[in-house]
Amino acid sequence: MFKFRNLTAEQIRIINKVENQTPLSEEDALFLYRSRDIAFIGALAHYVRTRLHGLSTYFNRNFHIEPTNICIYDCAFCSFARRPGQEGAWEYTLDEIENICRSYVGKPVTEVHIVGGVHPKRGVEYYGEMIQRIKKILPHIHVKAFTAVELKVMFARSKMSIEEGLLALKNYGLDSLPGGGAEIFHPEVREKICDTKASTENWLTIHRTAHQLGIPSNCTMLYGHIEKYEHRVHHMMLLRRLQEETHGFNTFIPLKFRNENNSLSHIPESTIVEDLKNYAVARLYLHNISHIKAYWPMIGKTTTQLSLSFGVNDVDGTIDDTTKIYSMAGAEDKNPVMTTEQLVQLIESAGFIPIERNSIYTQFQAAVV
Repeated sequence: MFKFRNLTAEQIRIINKVENQTPLSEEDALFLYRSRDIAFIGALAHYVRTRLHGLSTYFNRNFHIEPTNICIYDCAFCSFARRPGQEGAWEYTLDEIENICRSYVGKPVTEVHIVGGVHPKRGVEYYGEMIQRIKKILPHIHVKAFTAVELKVMFARSKMSIEEGLLALKNYGLDSLPGGGAEIFHPEVREKICDTKASTENWLTIHRTAHQLGIPSNCTMLYGHIEKYEHRVHHMMLLRRLQEETHGFNTFIPLKFRNENNSLSHIPESTIVEDLKNYAVARLYLHNISHIKAYWPMIGKTTTQLSLSFGVNDVDGTIDDTTKIYSMAGAEDKNPVMTTEQLVQLIESAGFIPIERNSIYTQFQAAVV
Protein backbone atom coordinates (compact mmCIF):
# COMPACT_ATOMS: atom_id res chain seq x y z
CA MET A 1 0.00 0.00 0.00
CA PHE A 2 2.83 2.40 0.84
CA LYS A 3 5.29 2.67 -2.05
CA PHE A 4 8.40 3.58 -0.10
CA ARG A 5 11.79 2.09 -0.86
CA ASN A 6 14.45 1.00 1.59
CA LEU A 7 12.17 0.92 4.60
CA THR A 8 13.62 -0.15 7.91
CA ALA A 9 12.21 -3.06 9.87
CA GLU A 10 10.80 -0.58 12.39
CA GLN A 11 9.02 1.38 9.67
CA ILE A 12 7.53 -1.79 8.22
CA ARG A 13 6.35 -2.85 11.68
CA ILE A 14 4.58 0.49 12.19
CA ILE A 15 3.01 0.32 8.72
CA ASN A 16 1.58 -3.09 9.60
CA LYS A 17 0.14 -1.70 12.82
CA VAL A 18 -1.45 1.23 11.01
CA GLU A 19 -2.93 -0.96 8.28
CA ASN A 20 -4.31 -3.41 10.85
CA GLN A 21 -5.66 -0.55 13.02
CA THR A 22 -3.54 -1.67 15.95
CA PRO A 23 -2.96 1.21 18.41
CA LEU A 24 0.59 2.51 18.37
CA SER A 25 2.62 2.22 21.56
CA GLU A 26 4.40 5.07 23.29
CA GLU A 27 7.65 3.66 21.89
CA ASP A 28 6.18 3.80 18.37
CA ALA A 29 5.22 7.44 18.84
CA LEU A 30 8.72 8.27 20.07
CA PHE A 31 10.24 6.52 17.08
CA LEU A 32 8.13 8.65 14.74
CA TYR A 33 8.95 11.88 16.57
CA ARG A 34 12.68 11.10 16.35
CA SER A 35 12.52 10.15 12.69
CA ARG A 36 13.63 12.65 10.05
CA ASP A 37 11.56 10.94 7.38
CA ILE A 38 8.74 13.48 7.32
CA ALA A 39 7.38 12.09 4.03
CA PHE A 40 6.94 8.65 5.59
CA ILE A 41 5.25 10.03 8.73
CA GLY A 42 3.00 12.31 6.69
CA ALA A 43 1.94 9.52 4.34
CA LEU A 44 0.97 7.30 7.27
CA ALA A 45 -1.01 10.08 8.93
CA HIS A 46 -2.75 10.98 5.67
CA TYR A 47 -3.71 7.33 5.20
CA VAL A 48 -5.38 7.28 8.62
CA ARG A 49 -7.02 10.66 8.02
CA THR A 50 -8.54 9.53 4.73
CA ARG A 51 -9.62 6.21 6.22
CA LEU A 52 -11.55 8.11 8.88
CA HIS A 53 -12.79 11.13 6.94
CA GLY A 54 -11.87 10.86 3.29
CA LEU A 55 -10.99 14.32 1.99
CA SER A 56 -13.69 15.98 4.11
CA THR A 57 -12.32 18.89 6.12
CA TYR A 58 -14.54 20.32 8.81
CA PHE A 59 -15.18 23.83 10.04
CA ASN A 60 -17.91 25.68 11.90
CA ARG A 61 -19.24 29.22 12.06
CA ASN A 62 -18.14 30.55 15.40
CA PHE A 63 -16.95 33.64 17.20
CA HIS A 64 -14.85 34.14 20.30
CA ILE A 65 -15.41 36.15 23.45
CA GLU A 66 -12.52 36.68 25.83
CA PRO A 67 -14.28 38.27 28.82
CA THR A 68 -11.05 39.39 30.50
CA ASN A 69 -7.31 38.98 30.37
CA ILE A 70 -6.97 39.73 34.09
CA CYS A 71 -5.49 36.59 35.59
CA ILE A 72 -4.22 35.38 38.96
CA TYR A 73 -1.57 33.25 37.24
CA ASP A 74 1.72 34.17 35.61
CA CYS A 75 2.55 31.29 33.27
CA ALA A 76 5.93 31.45 31.58
CA PHE A 77 4.54 30.91 28.07
CA CYS A 78 1.63 33.37 28.35
CA SER A 79 1.55 36.74 26.56
CA PHE A 80 -2.13 37.34 27.32
CA ALA A 81 -2.52 37.72 31.09
CA ARG A 82 -2.47 41.05 32.94
CA ARG A 83 -2.91 42.16 36.53
CA PRO A 84 -5.79 44.48 37.51
CA GLY A 85 -4.90 48.05 36.52
CA GLN A 86 -1.93 46.96 34.42
CA GLU A 87 -1.56 48.48 30.98
CA GLY A 88 -3.35 46.37 28.42
CA ALA A 89 -5.75 44.79 30.92
CA TRP A 90 -9.43 44.52 30.08
CA GLU A 91 -12.60 43.05 31.56
CA TYR A 92 -15.86 43.30 29.68
CA THR A 93 -19.07 43.97 31.55
CA LEU A 94 -22.00 41.68 30.94
CA ASP A 95 -23.66 44.50 29.00
CA GLU A 96 -20.61 44.76 26.73
CA ILE A 97 -20.71 41.00 26.15
CA GLU A 98 -24.39 41.32 25.25
CA ASN A 99 -23.46 43.98 22.70
CA ILE A 100 -20.88 41.66 21.14
CA CYS A 101 -23.54 38.97 20.81
CA ARG A 102 -26.08 41.37 19.32
CA SER A 103 -23.69 42.03 16.47
CA TYR A 104 -24.22 38.39 15.42
CA VAL A 105 -28.02 38.43 15.43
CA GLY A 106 -29.22 37.34 12.00
CA LYS A 107 -25.83 35.87 11.07
CA PRO A 108 -25.48 32.09 10.65
CA VAL A 109 -23.13 31.57 13.61
CA THR A 110 -23.58 28.32 15.52
CA GLU A 111 -21.01 28.56 18.33
CA VAL A 112 -19.51 31.01 20.78
CA HIS A 113 -16.15 30.07 22.26
CA ILE A 114 -15.49 31.70 25.63
CA VAL A 115 -12.11 31.58 27.38
CA GLY A 116 -10.11 34.19 29.23
CA GLY A 117 -7.96 34.98 32.20
CA VAL A 118 -8.63 33.45 35.61
CA HIS A 119 -10.29 36.42 37.26
CA PRO A 120 -9.73 36.79 41.03
CA LYS A 121 -13.34 37.64 41.93
CA ARG A 122 -15.76 35.90 39.57
CA GLY A 123 -17.58 32.68 40.39
CA VAL A 124 -20.10 30.32 38.84
CA GLU A 125 -23.03 32.68 39.30
CA TYR A 126 -21.38 35.46 37.30
CA TYR A 127 -20.46 33.22 34.39
CA GLY A 128 -23.83 31.49 34.55
CA GLU A 129 -25.56 34.82 34.09
CA MET A 130 -23.22 35.51 31.17
CA ILE A 131 -24.32 32.29 29.48
CA GLN A 132 -27.99 33.07 30.10
CA ARG A 133 -27.67 36.55 28.61
CA ILE A 134 -25.87 35.17 25.54
CA LYS A 135 -28.55 32.54 24.93
CA LYS A 136 -31.33 35.09 25.36
CA ILE A 137 -29.86 37.03 22.44
CA LEU A 138 -28.73 34.00 20.42
CA PRO A 139 -31.08 31.19 21.52
CA HIS A 140 -29.65 28.50 19.24
CA ILE A 141 -25.96 29.20 19.89
CA HIS A 142 -23.74 26.41 21.22
CA VAL A 143 -21.78 27.70 24.23
CA LYS A 144 -18.32 26.16 24.41
CA ALA A 145 -16.75 27.83 27.40
CA PHE A 146 -14.14 27.87 30.16
CA THR A 147 -10.92 25.93 30.43
CA ALA A 148 -10.35 23.55 33.31
CA VAL A 149 -7.99 26.16 34.77
CA GLU A 150 -10.79 28.73 34.86
CA LEU A 151 -13.28 26.20 36.19
CA LYS A 152 -11.09 25.07 39.09
CA VAL A 153 -10.90 28.61 40.49
CA MET A 154 -14.49 29.44 39.54
CA PHE A 155 -15.79 26.48 41.56
CA ALA A 156 -13.60 27.35 44.53
CA ARG A 157 -14.91 30.95 44.50
CA SER A 158 -18.48 29.59 44.63
CA LYS A 159 -17.64 26.88 47.18
CA MET A 160 -18.81 24.15 44.83
CA SER A 161 -17.42 20.72 44.06
CA ILE A 162 -16.43 19.97 40.47
CA GLU A 163 -19.64 18.04 39.90
CA GLU A 164 -21.80 20.73 41.50
CA GLY A 165 -20.15 23.49 39.52
CA LEU A 166 -20.40 21.70 36.17
CA LEU A 167 -24.04 20.79 36.77
CA ALA A 168 -24.81 24.41 37.64
CA LEU A 169 -23.13 25.68 34.47
CA LYS A 170 -24.90 23.02 32.40
CA ASN A 171 -28.22 24.21 33.82
CA TYR A 172 -27.29 27.79 32.91
CA GLY A 173 -26.75 26.63 29.30
CA LEU A 174 -23.14 25.45 28.99
CA ASP A 175 -22.92 22.95 26.13
CA SER A 176 -19.28 21.84 25.99
CA LEU A 177 -15.77 22.62 27.24
CA PRO A 178 -12.76 23.78 25.23
CA GLY A 179 -9.49 21.96 25.78
CA GLY A 180 -7.24 24.78 26.97
CA GLY A 181 -5.12 24.76 30.09
CA ALA A 182 -3.72 21.29 29.48
CA GLU A 183 -0.35 22.69 28.33
CA ILE A 184 2.04 19.76 29.06
CA PHE A 185 1.00 17.25 31.70
CA HIS A 186 4.42 15.92 32.66
CA PRO A 187 5.48 17.36 36.05
CA GLU A 188 9.06 18.01 34.88
CA VAL A 189 7.72 20.58 32.43
CA ARG A 190 4.53 21.73 34.12
CA GLU A 191 6.29 22.91 37.27
CA LYS A 192 8.59 25.08 35.15
CA ILE A 193 6.03 26.73 32.87
CA CYS A 194 2.80 26.86 34.92
CA ASP A 195 3.46 25.49 38.39
CA THR A 196 0.70 27.42 40.21
CA LYS A 197 -2.25 26.71 37.90
CA ALA A 198 -4.54 23.67 37.80
CA SER A 199 -2.54 20.46 38.07
CA THR A 200 -2.59 17.61 35.59
CA GLU A 201 -4.92 15.68 37.87
CA ASN A 202 -7.20 18.73 38.22
CA TRP A 203 -7.45 19.04 34.45
CA LEU A 204 -8.14 15.35 33.89
CA THR A 205 -10.65 15.16 36.73
CA ILE A 206 -12.63 18.16 35.49
CA HIS A 207 -12.85 16.74 31.97
CA ARG A 208 -13.64 13.24 33.25
CA THR A 209 -16.45 14.63 35.39
CA ALA A 210 -17.77 16.74 32.52
CA HIS A 211 -17.92 13.67 30.27
CA GLN A 212 -19.73 11.71 32.97
CA LEU A 213 -22.30 14.51 33.20
CA GLY A 214 -22.89 14.52 29.45
CA ILE A 215 -20.74 17.58 28.71
CA PRO A 216 -18.31 16.79 25.86
CA SER A 217 -14.99 18.58 25.55
CA ASN A 218 -11.92 19.14 23.44
CA CYS A 219 -8.32 18.45 24.43
CA THR A 220 -5.08 20.25 23.66
CA MET A 221 -1.30 20.14 24.04
CA LEU A 222 1.02 23.16 24.06
CA TYR A 223 4.20 22.14 22.23
CA GLY A 224 7.42 23.67 20.96
CA HIS A 225 8.87 25.23 24.12
CA ILE A 226 10.98 23.39 26.74
CA GLU A 227 9.31 20.00 26.44
CA LYS A 228 10.92 16.94 24.88
CA TYR A 229 9.32 14.30 22.70
CA GLU A 230 8.94 12.03 25.73
CA HIS A 231 6.79 14.70 27.40
CA ARG A 232 4.54 15.03 24.36
CA VAL A 233 4.00 11.27 24.23
CA HIS A 234 3.27 11.13 27.97
CA HIS A 235 0.73 13.93 27.53
CA MET A 236 -1.08 12.20 24.68
CA MET A 237 -0.96 8.89 26.52
CA LEU A 238 -2.97 10.39 29.41
CA LEU A 239 -5.49 11.86 26.95
CA ARG A 240 -5.82 8.52 25.15
CA ARG A 241 -6.41 6.72 28.45
CA LEU A 242 -9.12 9.16 29.49
CA GLN A 243 -10.77 8.83 26.08
CA GLU A 244 -10.80 5.04 26.49
CA GLU A 245 -12.62 5.56 29.78
CA THR A 246 -15.17 8.24 28.84
CA HIS A 247 -15.27 8.69 25.03
CA GLY A 248 -15.97 12.36 25.73
CA PHE A 249 -13.30 14.17 23.69
CA ASN A 250 -14.46 15.63 20.38
CA THR A 251 -11.11 16.66 18.96
CA PHE A 252 -7.41 17.05 19.76
CA ILE A 253 -5.80 20.43 19.08
CA PRO A 254 -2.01 20.77 19.14
CA LEU A 255 -1.25 24.37 20.12
CA LYS A 256 2.03 25.85 18.93
CA PHE A 257 4.01 27.91 21.43
CA ARG A 258 4.50 31.47 20.19
CA ASN A 259 7.39 33.34 21.73
CA GLU A 260 6.58 37.06 21.68
CA ASN A 261 6.00 39.02 24.89
CA ASN A 262 6.46 36.21 27.40
CA SER A 263 9.09 34.74 29.71
CA LEU A 264 10.12 32.10 27.17
CA SER A 265 10.84 34.56 24.37
CA HIS A 266 14.43 33.35 24.20
CA ILE A 267 13.26 29.95 22.91
CA PRO A 268 13.00 29.70 19.10
CA GLU A 269 9.62 28.64 17.81
CA SER A 270 9.19 25.23 16.21
CA THR A 271 9.70 24.94 12.46
CA ILE A 272 6.89 24.21 10.03
CA VAL A 273 8.35 20.73 9.51
CA GLU A 274 8.18 20.11 13.24
CA ASP A 275 4.61 21.43 13.33
CA LEU A 276 3.57 19.05 10.57
CA LYS A 277 5.32 16.12 12.24
CA ASN A 278 3.51 16.88 15.47
CA TYR A 279 0.10 16.83 13.76
CA ALA A 280 0.98 13.58 12.03
CA VAL A 281 2.17 11.77 15.14
CA ALA A 282 -0.92 12.92 17.00
CA ARG A 283 -3.13 11.51 14.23
CA LEU A 284 -1.31 8.19 14.32
CA TYR A 285 -1.12 7.78 18.09
CA LEU A 286 -4.55 9.08 19.17
CA HIS A 287 -6.50 6.30 17.49
CA ASN A 288 -9.58 6.83 19.67
CA ILE A 289 -9.97 10.59 19.12
CA SER A 290 -11.63 10.96 15.74
CA HIS A 291 -10.66 14.52 14.87
CA ILE A 292 -7.37 16.46 14.78
CA LYS A 293 -7.75 20.22 14.53
CA ALA A 294 -5.34 22.83 13.23
CA TYR A 295 -6.26 26.19 14.69
CA TRP A 296 -5.58 28.51 11.77
CA PRO A 297 -5.23 31.83 13.68
CA MET A 298 -2.32 30.28 15.58
CA ILE A 299 -0.30 28.65 12.78
CA GLY A 300 -1.36 30.75 9.80
CA LYS A 301 -3.27 29.87 6.65
CA THR A 302 -0.41 28.30 4.67
CA THR A 303 0.64 25.88 7.40
CA THR A 304 -3.03 25.06 7.98
CA GLN A 305 -3.36 24.02 4.35
CA LEU A 306 -0.22 21.87 4.57
CA SER A 307 -1.45 20.23 7.77
CA LEU A 308 -4.44 18.77 5.90
CA SER A 309 -2.01 16.32 4.29
CA PHE A 310 -0.48 15.44 7.66
CA GLY A 311 -3.48 14.03 9.49
CA VAL A 312 -5.53 17.15 10.18
CA ASN A 313 -9.22 17.09 9.24
CA ASP A 314 -10.55 20.23 10.99
CA VAL A 315 -9.56 23.90 10.78
CA ASP A 316 -11.94 25.42 13.39
CA GLY A 317 -13.84 28.47 11.98
CA THR A 318 -15.12 31.00 10.98
CA ILE A 319 -17.13 34.13 10.23
CA ASP A 320 -15.28 36.25 12.77
CA ASP A 321 -12.54 35.00 15.08
CA THR A 322 -11.64 37.86 17.40
CA THR A 323 -9.30 35.97 19.71
CA LYS A 324 -6.26 37.85 21.01
CA ILE A 325 -4.54 35.06 22.93
CA TYR A 326 -2.30 34.08 20.01
CA SER A 327 -2.05 37.41 18.21
CA MET A 328 -0.56 38.87 21.40
CA ALA A 329 2.04 36.08 21.40
CA GLY A 330 3.14 36.64 17.82
CA ALA A 331 0.89 34.48 15.63
CA GLU A 332 0.99 35.17 11.89
CA ASP A 333 -2.55 36.49 11.81
CA LYS A 334 -2.55 39.63 13.95
CA ASN A 335 -6.18 40.25 13.04
CA PRO A 336 -7.55 36.69 12.82
CA VAL A 337 -10.66 37.18 10.73
CA MET A 338 -11.73 34.96 7.84
CA THR A 339 -15.10 34.90 6.14
CA THR A 340 -16.77 31.57 5.52
CA GLU A 341 -16.10 32.01 1.81
CA GLN A 342 -12.38 32.50 2.46
CA LEU A 343 -12.31 29.48 4.75
CA VAL A 344 -13.96 27.29 2.12
CA GLN A 345 -11.50 28.56 -0.49
CA LEU A 346 -8.58 27.76 1.82
CA ILE A 347 -9.74 24.16 2.12
CA GLU A 348 -10.63 23.67 -1.53
CA SER A 349 -7.40 25.18 -2.86
CA ALA A 350 -5.48 22.62 -0.77
CA GLY A 351 -7.37 19.84 -2.55
CA PHE A 352 -9.87 18.97 0.18
CA ILE A 353 -13.64 19.10 0.60
CA PRO A 354 -15.05 21.71 3.01
CA ILE A 355 -17.83 20.39 5.24
CA GLU A 356 -19.63 22.54 7.79
CA ARG A 357 -20.16 20.82 11.15
CA ASN A 358 -21.80 21.55 14.45
CA SER A 359 -19.72 21.94 17.61
CA ILE A 360 -19.75 18.28 18.62
CA TYR A 361 -19.36 16.66 15.19
CA THR A 362 -22.81 15.12 15.04
CA GLN A 363 -24.23 17.17 12.16
CA PHE A 364 -22.55 17.80 8.82
CA GLN A 365 -23.48 19.54 5.59
CA ALA A 366 -21.77 20.58 2.41
CA ALA A 367 -20.31 24.05 2.72
CA VAL A 368 -22.62 26.84 1.62
CA VAL A 369 -21.16 30.35 1.23
